[in-house]
Amino acid sequence: MSGAPRGKLRTVVLISGRGSNMLAIARAVRAGEIAVEIVAVISDRPKAPGLAAAADFGLRCEVVPAEPGTSRADYDRTLADAVRAHTPEAIALAGFMRILSPPFVSEFTGRLLNIHPSLLPKYRGLRTHERALAAGEPEHGCSVHFVTDELDGGPLIVQARVPVLPGDTVATLSARVQAQEHRIYPMTLEWLASKRLQWREGAAWFDGTRLQEPVRIEDAERIPQRAS
Repeated sequence: MSGAPRGKLRTVVLISGRGSNMLAIARAVRAGEIAVEIVAVISDRPKAPGLAAAADFGLRCEVVPAEPGTSRADYDRTLADAVRAHTPEAIALAGFMRILSPPFVSEFTGRLLNIHPSLLPKYRGLRTHERALAAGEPEHGCSVHFVTDELDGGPLIVQARVPVLPGDTVATLSARVQAQEHRIYPMTLEWLASKRLQWREGAAWFDGTRLQEPVRIEDAERIPQRAS
């Protein structure tokens, strides 16, 4: 039995580059697959290609540029003002290439999500595909997590794994991982919109249970959807 229609999750997306995950979310919204409203796309880079792509979707776009000489703290205060103006219920980092300061994270804790191209806690930071190949990993993947002060260290929510194939390059492995990113990020926002996913007691909770390890996408796709 379904109840009253639920509202859409007001979401701000932060980008620095092409915004491929932002576009994956926008496509899922347009298709009616997730109860999300992208209220703004904000970039720290005026020439980020993702801004034009977002505008083509009819999304509101803003730039909060990192001016030379601006301190990290001052920049994050300006960014927080821009984000706060949209009263978001979620802030999705989608290739946003700045490390957020503790005051910014503290203000939006429980609403900040990030997608990272590795099976965290492995390969935090940059060049994840290159490092996975150099280490001879048999599998690689991507993770969505809540953001905390620890770089790529917040509570994990969901992961998708891909095999590392003979002859893989950074480009081929990246493309395989990115295809999975575009599946799990919209899915995570839908969980947050439906309140299946919650931030409680400094941890990620799913369907009323504290996650001790991330949901795997192959398991997630077998989990029945709860009535809204």
